[in-house]
This record gives sequence, C-alpha cells and structure tokens, in this order.
Amino acid sequence: MKTRIAMPFRNDPQKGSALILTMIMSAIALAILASAMVWSSSSTRLTYRTIQYSCAVEGAEAATEKVVGNMSHDFLYGGARLVSGNLDAYRERTVPNSSDSSYWNNWEFTDAKGNKGQTSVELGSSGQYVVLDSTFSGLHGYLTTYNVTSHARDTSAYGGGSMNSVTAGVFQEVKLESIPIFQFAMYSSGDMEVSCGQPLDVTGRVHANGMLYVEPDNAMTFESDVTAVQDILFSRDPLDPRGVTPGGTVVYVHPDEEQSHVPAMTLPIGMTNSPEAVREIIQPPPDGEDPDSPLGQLRYYNKAQVIIEVSDTGITVKSEGTKMPAAEVQTFVSTNNNFWDAREQQTVLPVDVNVGAMKTWSETSPTLGKALGGVPLSSVYVYDHRNLPTGALNAVRVSNGKILPKNGLTVATSRPLYVQGDYNELDDTKLGTRDTSATLPASLVGDAITILSDGWTDKNSTATVGSRVAKDTTVNAAFLTGVVETTKDHYSGGMENFPRFLETWGPIKFTYNGSMVKMFPSQYATAPWNNNGDIYGPPTRKWAYDVNFEDVNKIPPITPSLQKVMRGKWSTVASAAAP
Repeated sequence: MKTRIAMPFRNDPQKGSALILTMIMSAIALAILASAMVWSSSSTRLTYRTIQYSCAVEGAEAATEKVVGNMSHDFLYGGARLVSGNLDAYRERTVPNSSDSSYWNNWEFTDAKGNKGQTSVELGSSGQYVVLDSTFSGLHGYLTTYNVTSHARDTSAYGGGSMNSVTAGVFQEVKLESIPIFQFAMYSSGDMEVSCGQPLDVTGRVHANGMLYVEPDNAMTFESDVTAVQDILFSRDPLDPRGVTPGGTVVYVHPDEEQSHVPAMTLPIGMTNSPEAVREIIQPPPDGEDPDSPLGQLRYYNKAQVIIEVSDTGITVKSEGTKMPAAEVQTFVSTNNNFWDAREQQTVLPVDVNVGAMKTWSETSPTLGKALGGVPLSSVYVYDHRNLPTGALNAVRVSNGKILPKNGLTVATSRPLYVQGDYNELDDTKLGTRDTSATLPASLVGDAITILSDGWTDKNSTATVGSRVAKDTTVNAAFLTGVVETTKDHYSGGMENFPRFLETWGPIKFTYNGSMVKMFPSQYATAPWNNNGDIYGPPTRKWAYDVNFEDVNKIPPITPSLQKVMRGKWSTVASAAAP
C-alpha cells in the first residue's frame, strides 16, 4: 500500500493570469455592450428626430401651401387687389387645423417671428414690369412677389413639450404675374382654328386655352411660340363641315417652342372663365353691381373715361358723372346713317363716332378737361340700347381715325363694331407697311369687328359683292372680339377671317398690325361665316403682330391682363424664435 503525502499549496502563475484576463475581457465586453446600448439608444433617438424633422418640414410646407392656395384662388378670380386686401387673413387664418384633418390636432404653427397660429406673408416686390421667365417666358408682365414662411412642430412627439419636439421651417416665394393680353398675334379663350387659302405668315405668339387646330390649305408659317392648353393638331375641328384633311403645309420656325398641355391663361373675372362668361367684360354692368368686384373691375364700361350712351331719346356723353354739352356731342357722334350688312342680312343703324372730330373735341372742351382733371382722353365706351325695328342691327362705327388722341385710344362696346378706312397712322408714308413707329397705343373691342375699306360707301352697300370693291386699307390696333363658332353646319372662318369683310378685295391689301384676341361667342352679329362669294372676296393679307405692345408705355389704354401664379424659390429655414 502506497501512501500519498499531501503537498502544501503551491501558487500557479498561469491560473492567476487567466483570471485577470477573464476579468479584463469581461470589462471590455461590458464596456462594448454599454457603448452599443448607448449608441443604439442615441441612433434610435437621432433617427426618430430625423423622421420628426422631415414630418415638421412637411407640416410647415403644408402651412405655406394653404396660404399659396388661397392667394392663387384670389389672384385668379379677383386680381392683385384682392390678394393685397387679404394679407391679414392669409397670415392669421390659414394654418392647417382640425377642420382640415384630425391629423393636425397636435400640431403647432408659428410665423417667422414666433407668433403662434400664424404664417408670415410678406411683400417681396410689387408691380414691376419685366420679361417673365415662367412657362410663357418672353412675355412681358407686371410681377408681384410674396414671401411665405411657416414653422411647424408636432407637440405630441416624445410626450410633448417644446424641449422634446422638433421644429422645422419652410420658405416659399410666390410670383403673381399680370400679363397684358395684347402680347399675342393670336389668342383664344377657348379652342382656336387657323387656316389659310393663301400663304399666311404669323409673326407673333399664338395661344389657345383649349384645342388648337392648324388646318392650312396653303403654306402657313409660325415665327414665334405656339402653345395650347389641350392639343395642337394638324387637322380640322371634328365639327367642321368641310371635313377634308388640310392640304397645306406648316412650318414652326422654333419647333421647340410649340407646346401643348401648358397652363391656361385667364382673366380674373371671379366666375367660371368660360368664353361665354368672359363676354361680360364688354357688357354694361347690371344695376347694383359693385364696380370694385372682380368682374366690375374688368368691365370696359367701368374703366372708360367717357361713356357715349345712345337710347331712344337721344345721345348722352358723360365723363366721371359729368354730362357733356349737347352742342359739343353733335360734333363727333351721330345716328343718321345706315348701310346693309350682307353677312348679317340686316340694315345696320350705327352710332357713328368720328374719331378725328372727337380728338379735337377732347382737346378743346373745358367741361371734359375739368372732368378728367386735365388727363388726355384715351378710352371711350359706347352703350347703344336703342329699340330698333326688326331687321335692323344696333352697332358702332368708327371713322376718320388716322390720327388718335396723343395717348392713344381704346373704343369698346358690347355691340358689333365697324372700322371704316385707315386707322391709327400718323405718317402716310408708312401706310401698307409693318412699320408702326408712328402709331399710338390703340385697341378696338366689340361683339364682332368688321373692316370697311377706304373704298366703302354706305349707298353702295346693297350692290352686288362685285360692285363693292375695296381699296388698300391699313388698321393698326389690337382687336378683342367674338366669333360665330364652328358647328356641324358651318365653319367659324378661323383666325384668318377673324376680322370680317363685306367687300371684294382680291389683290387689294388689308394691312393689319396688332393683336387678335378671340374672347367669346358673338351675341349680336351671329350670322355664320361662309365662302360662297356673295358676301366678300378675301383680301391679300399683310398682317403682323405689333411689337409696340411689349413696351409698357405702348400698351393700349385699359387693356385687360391675364393672370398667372408661378412658384419661385423654395427652401427650409432655421427655426422661428421660441414661442
């Protein structure tokens, strides 16, 4: 039997090192775990706050968008004046709230100064006449900018409280553009048709607020931008009874500037802006209408300096409520003439306005001078509400209009308007040319516009069309008027027949420098266009857009403006002052 002898305990250095190493590694592991937990918590918090910041940016943007939406509505339906009058409402009553959605129950909004429940809306610039840089770049217009700023935070984040939630701010620039309408060679508030039986060169912009049917039977050239809210088609209107495919050619000098599906360009009339509704701008106002209403501000009747009113009892001329002496009125207004309109098949009993004589009167009448405060005459509205017999047509005719008042002239009426002889040319050597350097700002506005040449005589109006021979005639003025639209029974005549004719022209030239604005269906001169040859023979058209209208000093008097709202700068901004 062997006996084991117990040995005294001996210290093992390897075992001690292992224990120390284990403890060190455990400490490191615990430190790493703690760091990981801290990092995870911090990362989660940062991720949450990043998400919260993104939500706050979206909330602030929603607040600015609500303001921009209200401003856009007011501008498009009431113009710059309505926007200016509603600034306090935008600031104080347009933040998102529970009535918009329950989502906003826990949100707090502040303006740039920290005022709760408000949005900053500040004027940036006002009424500058500039070249625009929007979708319709190159057009001139009056530009007003507003700066809209909002700050937002979700107060329910991390249990609520300003220390726990994240605030973000958004800045938006809004551009309100008022574009004088006579900046187009051809403009239509709805569909537009352009055709030609002879070569047609369109020198200025073309825009349709609906479809644009390009349907030439000869060579047609567009030298500038061509735009439409709907489609631009090389075809005829489906209702066009002529029904054949156009046989001509079309050249777009700047093909990149032919654009369909662009934004509409409308007048701020405060209603539907349909062509039928827009016609109200040439109508006299109904009793009780506020002249400062959106539509009231656009009525030519309300804007004109002089009102010529013709009733069954006589002729009255007023300015700023002051009645002009009858003896003076008789020198430039009469209702003694008549002529036959072969298209309308009616006898026209016009209110004849002798423009040259009216110019002389406006410069010499002390009564008018006092009423206008010494400002030269530049706008006239003719209100003809005589009760005429069946077969007779109320109308207005301007003649002797080569020399206009020194600030130019706009003549407007709700009735058909006839223009007899050369109009608006101070220099006879420039008649028949595109040189408008010696013209004055001018526009002619009515239910329909018919050109009577220098060869027209009333007594010859009932003769056959071959006996009504025109002479070369020049008209330098913008046209804003109506048409008889295309139906399954007749073609409208297109923009090539936008001004109407009653004579045989053939090689005789009708020179026109201006802007053709097709605004509404005609209400009084409603006989459809036809090419049967018993009404007129088309002229040799020498037409051009008048580039004078791009000069702010040469816009025709009381020209209406199209309204556009465009977005400018957008950015996030630093948090507002603490509430």
